[in-house]
Amino acid sequence: MGAPRVAVLDYGSGNVRSAVRALERVGADVTLTRDPKLVSEAEGLVVPGVGAFAAVMKALKDVGAVHQIGRRVAGGRPVLGICVGHQVFFEEGVEHGVRTEGIGEWPGTVERLDAPVVPHMGWNTIDAPEDSVLFDGLHDERFYFVHSYGVQKWEFEVLQPRMKPPKVTWSTHGAPFIAGVENGPLSAVQFHPEKSGDAGAQLLQNWLGTL
Repeated sequence: MGAPRVAVLDYGSGNVRSAVRALERVGADVTLTRDPKLVSEAEGLVVPGVGAFAAVMKALKDVGAVHQIGRRVAGGRPVLGICVGHQVFFEEGVEHGVRTEGIGEWPGTVERLDAPVVPHMGWNTIDAPEDSVLFDGLHDERFYFVHSYGVQKWEFEVLQPRMKPPKVTWSTHGAPFIAGVENGPLSAVQFHPEKSGDAGAQLLQNWLGTL
């Protein structure tokens, strides 16, 4: 078995090199790319993101990445979103009164955190489901967050009896917010695993194990 092939989506969002290096350190064969063929054929796709929700959505659309991501998810091909790359999978983001449509894989609005101090910057604990794959062995660990916005309500409706609801992980800064979601081939985390030391490395290894 060779190293799992992972594409890190290169669409102009901030410093993605740290995500590439972190994945390489845990054994992935990583390509930083926006090439549709490579994005489609990789065993895993990572969608990083920093900055504003609206800017990230515009950049994803400009390079045709929303369509590429949708095809992967529909085909059961693993995708991992990080930080704003986690937020864009929700229905919408609201920043400074401006609403921006997200990819819409999950219900929910990304909005300013209800906390006395924003941004939320630093190490924090998480509350993950016992059967979480991403957080296997990591329930007592801390992860590194840098964000001012997040999803603070989860209103997912199970439409079919056999449908498995997503696994949702929470954290708290002022009020609870969603720190991670695992939904079939699509997973995403609000924090930065590439900046979260050994715990972040283990989380990335857990994800690679699903490829």
